[in-house]
Amino acid sequence: MQISGSSALVVGGAGGLGEATVRRLHAVGAKVVVADLADEHGKALEEELGVRYMRTDATSEDDVRAAIEAAAAAGPLRISVDAHGGPATGGRLVGKDGTPLDLDGFRKTLEYYLTAVFNVMRLAAAAMGRQEPVDGTRGVIVNTASIAAYEGQTGQIPYAAAKGGVVSMTLVAARDLSPLGIRVVTIAPGTFLTPAYGTAGDKLEAFWGPQVPHPMRMGRSPEYAALVEHICENDYLNGEVVRLDGALRFPPK
Repeated sequence: MQISGSSALVVGGAGGLGEATVRRLHAVGAKVVVADLADEHGKALEEELGVRYMRTDATSEDDVRAAIEAAAAAGPLRISVDAHGGPATGGRLVGKDGTPLDLDGFRKTLEYYLTAVFNVMRLAAAAMGRQEPVDGTRGVIVNTASIAAYEGQTGQIPYAAAKGGVVSMTLVAARDLSPLGIRVVTIAPGTFLTPAYGTAGDKLEAFWGPQVPHPMRMGRSPEYAALVEHICENDYLNGEVVRLDGALRFPPK
């Protein structure tokens, strides 16, 4: 699929992985809409690159519809990338004091990290499906999971469950959308060093870097963005979850 001239929606586009994706897609000719809640950073990207920033809560149908409409107005919407974050709770299923893990926290984590992904995917797919196909394809949806979906660590049940749900949706969504010529691929990153960590990034690098088999460091956001670009261009990548982790496997703790 040709990226240049296509419209691309990047949900979470003002964050580390999302911003790198915005920059990469913009550089190769996509008309990008940044959908995020980080107004200051989103508007800065808008001013710097000439992309469109839309304040968007991924859990809101109205917000996501508005962002999709903005993207579709800029050109044929053929790319949707979801790299948004949000609050996540954690803790052991039963604490040392015998208290069970909070149910509301579990629900909220699933709302941000699973339900919101479903929300973006379904609305983006519907918009793509209304377009004329090019060489039999209408678009591609790229979601973001985590290797925690496979090796969730102690205290990560809510997050691991949500990311596991994203993984499980991938093949089913690809099958559902195949009659429309829409592909679905998920990236499962390992430990990535993003600007959100600030000064804590050095400590995280020192902790995680030696645990990654090769290269012995945390991932960099442009590496995620490069994979997004390849997924967009490779029409035979579909229904797959791609681990991007330097062969890291999370230990129990």
